[in-house]
Amino acid sequence: MAEQLQGRTVFITGSGGVLGSTYVRRMLDEGARVIGSDLPGHRAEALKEAHAGNENFRFYELDVSEEDQVVEIFKRILADGWEPNVVLNNAAITGELLMGAGKGFPDFADLEVKDWEKTMRTNLTAPFMVARQMDRDIVGKYPCTLINVASMYALNGAHHRIYDGMPFKNFSAYGVSKAGIHGLTLWLAGYWADRGATVNTIAPGAVFNGHSDEFQRRVGELIMLNRMAKPDEIADAMLFLASKAAGYMTGQLVNVDGGFSGW
Repeated sequence: MAEQLQGRTVFITGSGGVLGSTYVRRMLDEGARVIGSDLPGHRAEALKEAHAGNENFRFYELDVSEEDQVVEIFKRILADGWEPNVVLNNAAITGELLMGAGKGFPDFADLEVKDWEKTMRTNLTAPFMVARQMDRDIVGKYPCTLINVASMYALNGAHHRIYDGMPFKNFSAYGVSKAGIHGLTLWLAGYWADRGATVNTIAPGAVFNGHSDEFQRRVGELIMLNRMAKPDEIADAMLFLASKAAGYMTGQLVNVDGGFSGW
């Protein structure tokens, strides 16, 4: 795979999270130049510290929900002499992040419109704005690819019972926004087809991130492989989609979910 990522310059939004930071590490290991971005805070600082001194890594603070910041980001990157030919629309907000630590998780009937709209702004409108800026600044100027990150819940209904008694619930706005992501992929894949750009969606399954044994058991029963994913297992598929080997793929949804979507 290493030679497939040589010459790749990958721009990743939301690169400080569990999956985002894994994509950064793995792509650097495989020979890519990587541009990370995230909100200012401890995740951004940890990412910068992890790759301090690596000449193939650059970091920009970015709030993808702010239109003016998205409009400027590619101009800043290009002005600094980097030309991203792979873009990962990875930034997203989950119910847990939205509610914040220690806050109660609302039932659907109590979900506030402002929280729904904030999720849509980050998870769906922001990827549109990133893609629009790609269209303005890089698409057609050189070959490039966009990878939109969806979820196992993008095209599959949630199993609400597995959240009974858990400190979090399945979040309606998250699944709906992730379903919309693949709609964006399909539209862009055709629109950019004659301009040297490909667009695909990856739909990660349930990724272990400190979940309780009971929750792991409940989720595992819904998955053919009977377990949650390790972050590196999702990254394996992401590396392929970002590589030259995926050059004939566009408009596709790639499920990496251990068989969840097969049942």
